[in-house]
Amino acid sequence: MDRMTSTQTAAMPVEFKLNGRTVVGRAGEPILETARAHGVEIPHLCYKPGLRPDGNCRACVVEIKGERVLAPSCCRYPQAGMEVSTDSARARASQKMVLELLLSDMPERAYTLGSELDRWAKTLEVGKPRFPARTRPAADLSHPAIAVNLDACIQCTRCLRACREEQVNDVIGYAFRGERSKIVFDFDDPMGRSTCVACGECVQACPTGALAPARGVALQQAEKTVDSVCPYCGVGCQLTYHVKDNKILYVQGRDGPANRGRLCVKGRYGFDYAHHRQRLTKPLVRRPGVPKSADFGVDPDNWREVFREASWDEALDLAAGGLKRILERDGGGALAGFGSAKGTNEEAYLFQKLVRTGFGTNNVDHCTRLCHASSVAALMEGINSGAVSNPVRDVAQADVVLLIGSNPTVNHPVAATWMKNAMERGTRFVVADPRRTELARLAWRFLQFNADTDVALLNAMLHTIVTEGLVNEAFVRDRTSGYEELQENVARFSPEAMAPVCGIPAEAIREAARAYATSRASMILWGMGVSQHVHGTDNARCLIALALATGQIGRPGTGLHPLRGQNNVQGASDSGLIPMVLPNYQRVDDPEARARFERLWGAVLDPKPGLTVVEIVNAACEGKIRGMYIMGENPALSDPDAHHARAGLASLEQLVVQDIFLTETAYLADVVLPATAWPEKVGTVTNTDRLVQLGRKALAPPGEAREDLWIIVEMAKRLGLAWAYAHPREVFDEMRRGMDSIAGITWERLERDSAVTYPCEHEGDPGQPVVFVERFPTATGRAKFVPADLIPADERPDKRYPMVLITGRQLEHWHTGAMTRRAGVLDALEPEPVASLHPLDLDRLRVGAGEVVTVESRRGKISLYARAEEATPQGAVFIPFCYYEAAANTLTNPALDPFGKIPEFKYCAVRVTRGGPTPVRASYGGGQALAAQARP
Repeated sequence: MDRMTSTQTAAMPVEFKLNGRTVVGRAGEPILETARAHGVEIPHLCYKPGLRPDGNCRACVVEIKGERVLAPSCCRYPQAGMEVSTDSARARASQKMVLELLLSDMPERAYTLGSELDRWAKTLEVGKPRFPARTRPAADLSHPAIAVNLDACIQCTRCLRACREEQVNDVIGYAFRGERSKIVFDFDDPMGRSTCVACGECVQACPTGALAPARGVALQQAEKTVDSVCPYCGVGCQLTYHVKDNKILYVQGRDGPANRGRLCVKGRYGFDYAHHRQRLTKPLVRRPGVPKSADFGVDPDNWREVFREASWDEALDLAAGGLKRILERDGGGALAGFGSAKGTNEEAYLFQKLVRTGFGTNNVDHCTRLCHASSVAALMEGINSGAVSNPVRDVAQADVVLLIGSNPTVNHPVAATWMKNAMERGTRFVVADPRRTELARLAWRFLQFNADTDVALLNAMLHTIVTEGLVNEAFVRDRTSGYEELQENVARFSPEAMAPVCGIPAEAIREAARAYATSRASMILWGMGVSQHVHGTDNARCLIALALATGQIGRPGTGLHPLRGQNNVQGASDSGLIPMVLPNYQRVDDPEARARFERLWGAVLDPKPGLTVVEIVNAACEGKIRGMYIMGENPALSDPDAHHARAGLASLEQLVVQDIFLTETAYLADVVLPATAWPEKVGTVTNTDRLVQLGRKALAPPGEAREDLWIIVEMAKRLGLAWAYAHPREVFDEMRRGMDSIAGITWERLERDSAVTYPCEHEGDPGQPVVFVERFPTATGRAKFVPADLIPADERPDKRYPMVLITGRQLEHWHTGAMTRRAGVLDALEPEPVASLHPLDLDRLRVGAGEVVTVESRRGKISLYARAEEATPQGAVFIPFCYYEAAANTLTNPALDPFGKIPEFKYCAVRVTRGGPTPVRASYGGGQALAAQARP
């Protein structure tokens, strides 16, 4: 039976009797869920929606007429004419007996009070248990986030299923026999020493308090709950804040379209940065005579030597006044702005509007330039759309998935769970990466190609498809152009010729190409391992060509999906926070598009595309850019060749920074404006699936910190713009008038539904999760093939610098660490800067794991702790870029992709030597205290 038939069968209505009343359920829906839908609550403990029904606790048994034994309603399905009783004397007696037996083993502790078991026992009026308690095991408090109280464990296996079947982390197991049987972590290790990734899914699943938030958080009763969206990666998980005394106690996953209740370690535990002692609470102005320099040390606790506090009026007047002085003297081309992918769509839209109408320039950009700019350049060139074609969860409908240059278990952990679920159901994943990522262990095929050889591998796959007659000729004929040029180009790239280049055997390349081309539905997902090269645009062109040549696009389970990094990098890009396009990717040099926004904004716009992130920094070093307004970005740590970036920022006549902490960039500012953290504001964000979601305010901001939208409006007023926006909904309504893709999404609908997928051009439209179904959004309706040639990295290893540096993120930390390193749990889990090398490289260098090494490039050097990691190929070193005290971007190469203008973060030559100064931890705090509290 195929998938569609199975789905149709499960959805078929079934009429039966429930407690004497005729009801209609579904053939694939457990009796328990049908009863709940009709207002009948059945006690249950081992059952949890979203997890596989197990039926082991027997608390949910019901009586079915004509059957000898009671049936567990969580894994029994209705049949036509069935008569079910949930509250007969026999069923109720059994339910109460099960609860009493379980309750007899339950300690009367704070972490068990209010649990699901406690609530069901009270609901069914189960009194004091008559049975003796079992021997109670000691608590395991070795983990900084999760307390393990197995004295409250009823062995319902919800945690096991959440860990092994939902998140597929394979840490929790069920061991031993009889009265010794218990839940274990790995090989019965303390949880804090296990391979647990702290997603917290087990805590959310536990019905008794056996697994609970550490440090007594579970003992506190929240005053309110607020539904919102996670502020970290582009997956866009919906969550619920539990708040008391204007502080977030804990976070739970919510049943959103992207996550279905799932969260990762950052989403669940990375919230307390909002309460950190280093939050900016008053505007700061640089003291006269305090110099700026690229060589500086940041101590956010001792800012008074550099800054003084100011009133909002004074700070705003100084901030806008300094920028206005440069504007009047040197023109708009001497100014630039960096907006934020961590803010809302409304903030991004107003920020780029301020730069374009207030500064009179298109010199506005954000961190998209540093992640998927080359992907967007290739997609716009070939398809005329920079967004994804299909949502991540379409992997469940694919037969083959090519995942290349991406490590989702670290960068998009919840999206990775859908991929792991698909793999376990039989989807064939081809994982291609220079590093052996976690998903490689589950993949159908793993292609560990040599770094910098993406085009060689992908063109060899295209060669196979073209020469073996695997091209979808009808699709190519009817919906594409330029195929002949592609065919001629890939003739030179046989797998046999490319195997020595990319390091993958020719037959393995052919096997992967055949599988992708011939499957019913094939999908491509990629990350910054593809885009962050000088040939990043060519890499993406090859991926687009694979989809077009085989017709694997425009259907569920197919398509192209560049996994977006930041929580709102998609929305910020859609909103026009890019130097060459207006909102909705309308070119600034297109007279028709420009006229549309001139009418909407009542201003004359510059027809010349502006400078990108790295170009702006270079222009600052050259004295061409004299003033900048930076909101929520940290280029002093995130830009390549960080010393050069800091020198450019330090040279500015006027730098205004709007942020929640005194970041490395803010330390170079003339005026610092204290803004709001994500839980302190209202606004929309757009995830990697093109899903527009509403974030809601859960907290009041600290001190005099103000909402970013208010600050942007006040800056605009002082630059001469007559703005009067009072609420994000007013901005969103204006955006709808200039952006056809969201014209049908109303603020009222977002308040009601929380999420709507675009394109949604008319009110009431459901939105389009899958696009390019019948045509591409080009003038001809056709997509275009663009051939790619081999282009080497800008910098290759040599005798002096013999190794390759690969940079990226860690699971526990995000981007430059400004938020996550101030989140106690996250900082406790990964407190120190590390460089990951292959064990054989460490042996060659005579370095032990945990010892200090120095990594040096042509631009600088850093010292950090060595970590042995077989996933890193020999000859390479992997360093996360979130550590200020060992900033990886001190080393990276600012050479740009000529099309996307993205720096080559993923490849530069370095040397690694033993020893060096011990890294001095940044003074963020929090994590060390938590780590000390956790005990074995």
